[in-house]
Amino acid sequence: IFMLDFDYMTKISELSLFFPTYNEEKNIKRVVQDAKKVLERVANTWEIIIVNDGSKDNTKEVALGLAKYDKRIRVINHQINKGYGGALKTGFKNSRYDWVSFTDADGQFDFSEITAFIEKQKDVKADLVLGFRIKRADSFVRKTGAFFWFLIPRILWGLNVKDYSCGFKLIKSAVFNSIQPLIGEEKVTQIELLVKAKKQGFKFAEVGVHHYPRRFGKQTGADLKVVAKSFID
Repeated sequence: IFMLDFDYMTKISELSLFFPTYNEEKNIKRVVQDAKKVLERVANTWEIIIVNDGSKDNTKEVALGLAKYDKRIRVINHQINKGYGGALKTGFKNSRYDWVSFTDADGQFDFSEITAFIEKQKDVKADLVLGFRIKRADSFVRKTGAFFWFLIPRILWGLNVKDYSCGFKLIKSAVFNSIQPLIGEEKVTQIELLVKAKKQGFKFAEVGVHHYPRRFGKQTGADLKVVAKSFID
């Protein structure tokens, strides 16, 4: 009886999930397969979109292999790397359903925690449910840079959220559609999205999520070119 009630509470009618993906050949298969198991339980109708952002390894081939055996999995390829912001915009634009979630393809989040997002949305009728990392499993340098970027939107635009750059969110597709155009790239895309959503009066909620060490590959968010491009934006 408890399991039946729990499943009812955390069920969502339809959900698009996309993964911004760059050089994740060793992570993407496990992440997608794990997410698929969760989606089978929490959504009546769902899809998974792998946004392959110009990967230089075998990410594209692994992703296409996953899509070959399930029509609910799609792969969208960028011929050149457009950065995290570009991958986010592609994912949102190609999502078919009313609710859209995205999370990183490196396995540092556990997508089963989407149940907390769904419950929070139902409780407070939020338009955006933002994850915040309870304990960030990153290097000291990356944490320091993140703190600096956290201050910028708070000081300039009063964006009072705990972790705007957390790569785990649940957002109504109508929110994304109403705040166009989004012109920011790299680290600025999520700032722009949230600031515009706030100005239009959409309701925010936040949920704490666990953050795990990366098993394979390396992060690119702290790359000097990425930081420089974000400053310009």
